[in-house]
Amino acid sequence: MENALKKIKNDSRIRTGYFSGFIFLLIACLATLYANRQLTSQSKRVEDTNRIISNLEAMLSEVKDAETGIRGYLINHDSSFLQPYTGSRRAMDSIFNLVKEQTKDNESQQIRLSELRQTLEKRYFVLQENIDVYNRNRKMIIDTIYIQQVTGKRLMDEVRRRIAEIQVHEAELLNIRNQKLARDFRALNIIIISTLVIAVGIVIFGFITHTKERKARREAERKIINYQDELKNRIAQLDKANQELIQMRSQEKFAATGRMARTIAHEVRNPLTNINLAVDQLKGEMTGPAENTDFLFEMIGRNSHRINQLISDLLNSTKFSELSFNKVSINKLLDEALQQAQDRVALTNIELIRNYSTDICDVSVDNERIKIAMLNIIINALEAMEGREGSKLWLETRGENNRCKVIIRDNGPGMDEEAVSKIFEPYFTSKQNGNGLGLTNTQNIILNHKGDISVSSRVEEGTSFIITLNFA
Repeated sequence: MENALKKIKNDSRIRTGYFSGFIFLLIACLATLYANRQLTSQSKRVEDTNRIISNLEAMLSEVKDAETGIRGYLINHDSSFLQPYTGSRRAMDSIFNLVKEQTKDNESQQIRLSELRQTLEKRYFVLQENIDVYNRNRKMIIDTIYIQQVTGKRLMDEVRRRIAEIQVHEAELLNIRNQKLARDFRALNIIIISTLVIAVGIVIFGFITHTKERKARREAERKIINYQDELKNRIAQLDKANQELIQMRSQEKFAATGRMARTIAHEVRNPLTNINLAVDQLKGEMTGPAENTDFLFEMIGRNSHRINQLISDLLNSTKFSELSFNKVSINKLLDEALQQAQDRVALTNIELIRNYSTDICDVSVDNERIKIAMLNIIINALEAMEGREGSKLWLETRGENNRCKVIIRDNGPGMDEEAVSKIFEPYFTSKQNGNGLGLTNTQNIILNHKGDISVSSRVEEGTSFIITLNFA
């Protein structure tokens, strides 16, 4: 056995070596992919920056063409010279929108472009004014045109300055991105070389290890197989014992919840049976007028039956029940429970607000039992809000800490701390016609599903029930 354990240690070291090498290779490959992706992304950014600078030059060129066309028109009195001006306006708008889209992720550039746009609009306005004044004065150059020429030159200088600012900023970005591109390229080369070195090291390690351990491994493998078989048998025995222990604890947990109920039922039903037998015997022995006595006997029998029914309900709400598990969407279960309470919702004119999460997984539950649990909570909320203006019922589902959470919240009258502490106790109720077992049954259903249920409430602020279930 000691030799087998030594072989196990040797094999463990070998496997650790190979596994470590594989992990290093995997990390290197992932790093290569990441670096390559960064390199591609950075190259695109550099290309985009160059394109922005080029577009800015084109925009300035279009404005210059517009000026040239206007100047030619004023000098030569030929309207064909206005074609560059007309075309430049459309081209400038197109180029400007393109640059604005290319720099949409740069807030400072967007601000500069907005300022540039205003200046361009002013420049084109002055150019159009030159044309209008020139045409109104029978194609004669007057002093107004000279004044506007001065204003136009000032605006054109402003256009050049603003375009230069944007280009300088883009040039700075281009320089930074070129440097980062170079760093990414160097990093990619380093990763590739490291990957090759690791691969060569793994090959050398594997060859040396295989040569050294080949003879001893065969014997060690045979002993390991025997040891594994023995270990598997022990693990199987432990697993079986553990499963039995879990089942016993689960059964005892559910049995403990109904132990008090069964004790009360036993202690109450025995004298209750004696009372019923005595009443039946008294009925048979009565010979006189029965008007008053029949009423009393009927009252005794009715209340005896009511007590017996309450005991039965208590037992049913606390006993362990067989569950039929199905994989189902928790959102679907909530909608089906709501459908059963649709009439009450319509009558009470309550606004329903659903906040269902679409990325949580399904749950494995007994559909009908879980719907009963949710329906009990929904009906309690509807009855609590009945007659209140602006009543709302929120239904929310979400995944949290690898479990499915359901929140049912209302803006009803709420409860004080004492009521919240007793909310799941049998026969505790604030309703005149309630039996106080609905939420006890709800809690039992959730616990049978190995889930959790809690409640929080404040007076005049509403009540929230939180149900937590395991994912399927």
